[in-house]
Amino acid sequence: MLSECDTGPFAPCPEPFNLAAHVLRHADDLPGKTALEVLGDTASTSWTYAQLEAAVRGTGTGLLEAGLKPGSIVLMRLGNTVDFPIAYLGAIAAGLVPVPTSAQLTEPETAKMIADLNVAAVLRDPSVPCAAHPKQILLHDLQDMRAHPPCAYDMGDPNRLAYVVYTSGTSGSARAVAHAHRAIWARQMMVRDWYDLRVDDRLMHAGAFNWTFTLGTGLMDPWTIGATALIPEPGTPPKALPGLLRQSRASIFAAAPGVYRKFLKHHGSLSLPDLRHGLCAGEKLSLHLSDQWTQRTGTALFEAYGMSECSTFISSCPAHPARGEALGRPQTGRRVAILCPDGPVPRGAEGTIAIHRSDPGLMLGYLGAPEETEARMQGDWFLTGDQGAMDSEGQISYLGRADDMMNAGGFRVSPIEVETALSAHPGITQVGVTTVEVKEDTHIIVAFYTGAHDLEIAALEAFAAKRLARYKQPRAYVHLDILPTGANGKLLRRALPAYFTR
Repeated sequence: MLSECDTGPFAPCPEPFNLAAHVLRHADDLPGKTALEVLGDTASTSWTYAQLEAAVRGTGTGLLEAGLKPGSIVLMRLGNTVDFPIAYLGAIAAGLVPVPTSAQLTEPETAKMIADLNVAAVLRDPSVPCAAHPKQILLHDLQDMRAHPPCAYDMGDPNRLAYVVYTSGTSGSARAVAHAHRAIWARQMMVRDWYDLRVDDRLMHAGAFNWTFTLGTGLMDPWTIGATALIPEPGTPPKALPGLLRQSRASIFAAAPGVYRKFLKHHGSLSLPDLRHGLCAGEKLSLHLSDQWTQRTGTALFEAYGMSECSTFISSCPAHPARGEALGRPQTGRRVAILCPDGPVPRGAEGTIAIHRSDPGLMLGYLGAPEETEARMQGDWFLTGDQGAMDSEGQISYLGRADDMMNAGGFRVSPIEVETALSAHPGITQVGVTTVEVKEDTHIIVAFYTGAHDLEIAALEAFAAKRLARYKQPRAYVHLDILPTGANGKLLRRALPAYFTR
């Protein structure tokens, strides 16, 4: 039997279609229901579906009145507040193309994005770093737009460009991933075969508003089915999350594995009577961490695998839990295979995880990089770059990256991007970057470098901070006389961890 799993056709996306209209489709029938609660230590603020839609569509009107036109690309430089999803959906409602970005990015990183995308405007919180742009719409103006009359939803072809997200490319240059409006339609497969999400659920996500994992799993997916989204206020420490889960009566909790590790570090047994289960994505969930969570809470963790180019498409769920270290199974409606250059490998054999180009959640391509888009295709299959194996029941195990890409708290980071930034330091002659496991389930980015002498750590950290987002910055630096190389003189990144000592 070959490692190919076709779980059946998925209903085609209707047209005309608008992503934001689909997300807020319950505003008419559930106007008074709470769509969002921002949870604090002593109090919370809430938005009903009617209030949320009014703010989104008012923002859409304001953006159009500011001179932007459907199809215009707008870079989002907003902080971890509710302003972020409102501006994001407001732009899409009006037919604009938002580019959500992490507030941690530096000015040089945003300068490249502005140039590459021919950005029409920047939606900007002045406290968030951003390169200069002649048209900036500031946060207070965005907030005032919410009172505008509602814009008409810009309806059209579900295959047209809706939004762009950035992901680290294997070449070291971040790539702009273009997604169609239909991407939200495909997420219904996740609602059923990962979240097991219901209308009466209260889903709490531990991430920031401006993280795409939060934007999708924590906000848009609950709103799409009429459930309630719960987000802790900015700055909430992990040790405070159990109290918020209890107080808010959250029934589902979603976070990256690192949050669960910090969560468990501060607590023994946990009483969460309303919690049905937890969701995990962003990096590989270890069996050890999953078992710890179950022992302390009495609930299970369900993992999902995906990427910026196709969100999540392999997952476990209450109806189909993962076996052992497996990720889970392809969601119903997906077509997934484990490939070698000649096609699907036999069941149980290692190959590259791939998803069929017909998947409605698959990206349109990398903007401005058609050659790289084509390089990721093998016939009708999109190659993820991750290695895996499929068992006789369709369960897929993750076996690592086929390249040297790193994972930093749920963000994929190219070592080449970090190496390029650090190599500009006058005291560094050569640098190699990789992740190192410093204790069970905990990995950090480490930079190994050569130079005339050992450099001060504080100076290296300051140098990196000016050029790289926080999550891309090394947490440790190691001076070596020479970096390990192969017979052809090429850096052996996988040999670097052996040189790390604490």
